[in-house]
Amino acid sequence: MTPLRLTKPLIAVLNELLDAKKNEEEIWGLEICRKADLGPGTVYPILDRLTERGWVTSQEETGPHPGRPARRFFEFTGAGHEHATRALQMRELSRTRRGLKPQDPGPQDAS
Repeated sequence: MTPLRLTKPLIAVLNELLDAKKNEEEIWGLEICRKADLGPGTVYPILDRLTERGWVTSQEETGPHPGRPARRFFEFTGAGHEHATRALQMRELSRTRRGLKPQDPGPQDAS
């Protein structure tokens, strides 16, 4: 399998998944879209690729969800979390070596 190319949308999705894991929160597809400021046509194919590679698993909401479709919650697998963390660290190291400024780590809670 070819390595994932770390595009800005992929980085944004990985950061949202990492933030959710760090904060022990559940995150669903449309919430990732909202927080990453990306459309579903960008986010869902990324989530599909991450799932195919075994980085992410998903589970459909089981509780009541009146007036809307059930949410699909996404989370890293153990290996996926390690791969994502390592890939983002290596990217930052590469940027630093090339004299580029560090990337914005992604959205942070104001609390």
